[in-house]
Amino acid sequence: MSIQLRSFVFLDSLQPQLTSYIGKTSRGFLPIPEMASLWVEIAPGIAINRITDVALKATRVQPAVQVVERAYGVLEVHAMDKGEVELAGRAILDGLGLKAEERIKPKVVSNQIIRSVEPYQTQIINRNSAGMMILPGESLFILETVPSAYVTLAANEAEKAAQVSLVDIRPVGAFGRLYLSGPEAEIDAAAQAAIAALESVTGVDAPSSRE
Repeated sequence: MSIQLRSFVFLDSLQPQLTSYIGKTSRGFLPIPEMASLWVEIAPGIAINRITDVALKATRVQPAVQVVERAYGVLEVHAMDKGEVELAGRAILDGLGLKAEERIKPKVVSNQIIRSVEPYQTQIINRNSAGMMILPGESLFILETVPSAYVTLAANEAEKAAQVSLVDIRPVGAFGRLYLSGPEAEIDAAAQAAIAALESVTGVDAPSSRE
């Protein structure tokens, strides 16, 4: 079976809001802040089961997320020992017969900032999110990426850089989506950090049929 490595994302220190969101929305073993985390996204999705098996047999990491989506599979593993997470990554790559450089390079599909969000729009957003609430008058940053799991890197680095609220994050599926809210200046800083993090990732260009 030919495996496409869509995302391969190492987070050196999970930030509190992203950690809490994972804990609220995942069904696996939940992380705590400052743990290292690895996100792997592959196609076809069903092969993620074998990837999980490889990582757990080779290391002491724990999985929070294992999703077999329609086309793609996503795995998250974490540990307080960063070396264990890095070792899990190497074991996964060896099992796939791939290198990290063969991952697909992330692409920002769209990004926008809505300033001074209206009260009715905040209500709609809050009803459909699992994270923090956006309040009327705050600014909202929305980011969309492919492949989807890279949005976790954007969220984590944005949270490091600015005092913002993680409203929602969708790291599974055809597109990754991130919603952050906060004061205007903080949102501007968060957006800059998120996009810079994605632009720093090396890899190969996605085949047009996979985008």
